[in-house]
Amino acid sequence: MTLRTILPCFGCALLLGGCAGDGANFPHKTTAPLERVMAEADLAAKAGQRDQALALLKGAAGAFPADKTPWVQMAQIKFDHGNYAEAIVNALEALQRDPQDKVANSIVAVAGLRLASRALADLHVQNNVGGSLRAEAQELAKTLRGSLGEEVLVPPPAAGARKAPRKSAAGSGTNAAPVKSIGGKGAGDPFGNLK
Repeated sequence: MTLRTILPCFGCALLLGGCAGDGANFPHKTTAPLERVMAEADLAAKAGQRDQALALLKGAAGAFPADKTPWVQMAQIKFDHGNYAEAIVNALEALQRDPQDKVANSIVAVAGLRLASRALADLHVQNNVGGSLRAEAQELAKTLRGSLGEEVLVPPPAAGARKAPRKSAAGSGTNAAPVKSIGGKGAGDPFGNLK
């Protein structure tokens, strides 16, 4: 054998040997721990970078499909910004992973009530609340009063208090009450606006 035939064979053997190794010397793309991603998303949300926080949480939900935490946080962010329909969708994803999660259940309940309140207010403005819809709304109110242990869901305004002007449906605002955070520090009763 000549050097010309031995050298290429030796080179191929080295190349194949390097490929067959355990790869300990080569960098791998690893997924960041969930806690770190959640912390980054929290910092982004606090800095007002909502889209970045949601992108981080969506990535975490894909990387950790069995964990409810990213879904609950996405639901909370969307709830806090008044996007109740998407908040419900994300909270339901969390509830698929943990049906007992109180924050997710609260988001579904309160966001659903706020959407229903908006729809009923719009119907009331159009004078279209009647018949079976009216009876169903009254039955729902009765059920809510029983569940919450309250005789009156929305108390009348104080005698000396002025009513705030309502924005029209065509305006940029909504008739919904100000958004309060459900979870986290300083969170109050999520049903407080219903009393």
